[in-house]
Amino acid sequence: MLDFDLAEMYGTETKRLKEAVRRNIDRFPSDFMFELTPEEYKSLRTQFVTLEKDGLRGKHAKYPPFAFTEQGVAMLSSVLNSEKAIAVNIAIMRAFVAIRNYALTYTGLAQRLTELEIRFEDVEQALTLLMRERKDKKEWEKRAPIGFKQ
Repeated sequence: MLDFDLAEMYGTETKRLKEAVRRNIDRFPSDFMFELTPEEYKSLRTQFVTLEKDGLRGKHAKYPPFAFTEQGVAMLSSVLNSEKAIAVNIAIMRAFVAIRNYALTYTGLAQRLTELEIRFEDVEQALTLLMRERKDKKEWEKRAPIGFKQ
């Protein structure tokens, strides 16, 4: 996501968002956030007319925007100091906990993944097999029963 979209989502100005990122730049490695090159920004502006809507959002930006990955968005919510950013950060942390709890309680999935890792060296091959098995099972359940009917 781009900085001006996130600023709107977090209820802050893009300038303040960029300031917070620059003050905490160590929290944003290249796989969390990067700055678009002037060429990328120009290409983006020509592809998306909405960036120039009503003379707002990027029409006369002094610097190219920052682009954030999902990890960068999570980190951004921890460096911004607004009520909305705090709420988003709390929601992200709760989601992580819920996912971890679900993964820990779903031992059948862990066992199945372990079996697949042993059987297949290629992950794509294993996923293809799982999808095929699931499709076959659904098709089997949909079939019309045959045999003697009363």
